[in-house]
Amino acid sequence: MAVYFFVLFFVNQVYAQKKNADFRYHIRKTTQPIVIDGIVDEHAWQEADVADDFFMVLPMDTGKANEPSEIRMTYDDKNIYLAATFFNSVHGRYFVESLRRDFSFGKNDNFLLFMDPFNNQTTGFSFGSNAAGAQWDGTMFGGGSVDLNWDTKWISKVKQDPDKWVVEMAIPFKSIRYEDGVTEWGINFSRLDLKSSEKSSWTPIPRQFPTASLAYTGVLVWDAPPPAPKTNISVIPYVLGEVVQDFDQADEFEKRVGGDVKISLSSSLNLDLTVNPDFSQVEVDRQVTNLDRFELFFPERRQFFLENADLFANFGYPTIRPFFSRRIGLGVPIRAGARLSGNLNEKWRLGVMDMQTAKVDEEGRPSQNFAVVSLQRKMFSRSSLGFLIVDKESLRYPHEEDSLRTLFPKFNRNLGVEYNLASSNNLWTGKAFMLKSFAPSRVNGNGITQAAHLEYKSRTWNWGMQEQSVGENYTAEVGFVPRKDFINVNAFLGHTFFPKNDVGKLVSHGPKINSSYFLNQKWERTDNFTELEYLLSFRNRSSFEVGFVNEYVELLAPFDPTRSGKDSLATGTKHSWNAVRFDYGSKPQSMFTYTAGGYFGGYYLDGRRINLNGELGYRFQPHVSLNANLSYNHISLPAPWNDTEFWLIGSEVDVTFTNTLFFATLFQYNEQSRNFNLNSRFQWRYKPASDLFLVYTNTQLLDPLIGKSWSLTLKFTHWFNW
Repeated sequence: MAVYFFVLFFVNQVYAQKKNADFRYHIRKTTQPIVIDGIVDEHAWQEADVADDFFMVLPMDTGKANEPSEIRMTYDDKNIYLAATFFNSVHGRYFVESLRRDFSFGKNDNFLLFMDPFNNQTTGFSFGSNAAGAQWDGTMFGGGSVDLNWDTKWISKVKQDPDKWVVEMAIPFKSIRYEDGVTEWGINFSRLDLKSSEKSSWTPIPRQFPTASLAYTGVLVWDAPPPAPKTNISVIPYVLGEVVQDFDQADEFEKRVGGDVKISLSSSLNLDLTVNPDFSQVEVDRQVTNLDRFELFFPERRQFFLENADLFANFGYPTIRPFFSRRIGLGVPIRAGARLSGNLNEKWRLGVMDMQTAKVDEEGRPSQNFAVVSLQRKMFSRSSLGFLIVDKESLRYPHEEDSLRTLFPKFNRNLGVEYNLASSNNLWTGKAFMLKSFAPSRVNGNGITQAAHLEYKSRTWNWGMQEQSVGENYTAEVGFVPRKDFINVNAFLGHTFFPKNDVGKLVSHGPKINSSYFLNQKWERTDNFTELEYLLSFRNRSSFEVGFVNEYVELLAPFDPTRSGKDSLATGTKHSWNAVRFDYGSKPQSMFTYTAGGYFGGYYLDGRRINLNGELGYRFQPHVSLNANLSYNHISLPAPWNDTEFWLIGSEVDVTFTNTLFFATLFQYNEQSRNFNLNSRFQWRYKPASDLFLVYTNTQLLDPLIGKSWSLTLKFTHWFNW
């Protein structure tokens, strides 16, 4: 691991300067009123500088964009204003998915704004709109990722003409975080035009990176420091009434009151408080077919945990997370919580969270406290050094029994340090971290895990290598670590070719090989997975991928290869097989879109597995979007398993009457888990960030798991500002 630290340090020394520092947009204050109506006729816009002459990013990044764009910005004491005009050299209908907030980027003609107020090239804010007026907003982390679960107050309006579309927006200063007195921010503007299949950016960005990449932002130059932030307090209460029937129990009516408080302690540091939080309006998880031997990951969707979530949730790797917020409130009410998060200055970021859950006498579960402290220090141009402490404490056991202290340990703690590499040009990325767990039992719970990786990504080459080790006694009760007691090494290498004919249907193609080996502590092989794949990307944004797979598994515990309640294979049995898979995604410009995939090959005990999966979509834009997905598995094994087959079927109807009035219904049937689920949500955003929800949920377990539960919830929230 020391070798990784040396390499990461060396890379940071070689690359240190911001790439697009010469792209500067000067923003000047206005004293004239601006009406957000999608019509750029105010005098303030005539006086504003214009950012135009965009660069093409896709399909190729070697020249200027063919579709002209113009951006104007100004501000007053309360808001940042932006007006964007997008001209069309290719005339035709605009492509939009719906009017729903936080639309899918690749399925909409859209404009996105990326802001880096702290000039750290790793965190920031994104705002945008599609061509029908649906809003997009999110916090930025990791140098180019956007968390769309974050919502804030701002307004926008879109107007369409045959030869152009225009968006105006006003973003309140109090809706974002920034450092007081700083007169230069990182900024960039991105446009996707599906008619011409062109993605463009104000600053030049290599095509292998997203336009959200903060390493390639230009500079927003203020004529004077933005208005000094004032104390901003938001109170967001909710009232809720709910009728619930939980399987065989009688109907119950519940009513709850609670809410959140947001206090801006500074222009960049926010304190969030919650009392008796409720998340009944949160979108339900998508069901999946599970043929994996380990626990599956489902993302956090609860609003309270999402702002600056990367400070807490991105520590480690996707399969080695010392903190996973969905462990909090799992089957038990959350009584209250507090979270302090944000930037202390350009170099330092801080996250502190404390949550308290109730006790459950019937289970013997004590009340529990969850505390997390995260501190991050920017290093070099875009890298960072982070520290994390996670503490779970069990308090006030309902009964003083040793079995309860075994089932619900008195405490579990994790202490970790990690270094994140991001070179100034984003070609090199990497991470190295170490975690130590602490628990009451000296035998089980006190362990160490460490890992590191390094990746290089240019236009034509992409390669990386990684190693990780998780100790047998390492535990993270508030984390996500589905597998323990292993050493893993893997590497991949890919190359991209570009046809000499730059106007053909094929934009790029190339192979990639990936190999991963799992070893025990004696360095003996237990698993390995190797795949050779080939990807073709087309000018209309469709794609096709085919892969050839070789897999080997030595079972470390009994396992039912169908995960349907049949017999289990014995520990220590060894299995290997080959398979082929494919995936195709159609062009997003069509009203009818689809994906298709398949897997054909071997399985455990020299068996066979066939998987067919796909997704169909049709939209009556911009108001109605219909989607259906299905997955079929057929597994052939020797007796006693014999032939097993099951379907996973889902369908979704999404109706957006306006950009503030929504209705969605999700139906799911999982034959593997014998589960039928229906979730319908009506949402009226009657004021910015204030909502009325009506949610109906029905879950039915089928034979032999017979049972039914349902709920109907009416929830009202309102955002008060001072």
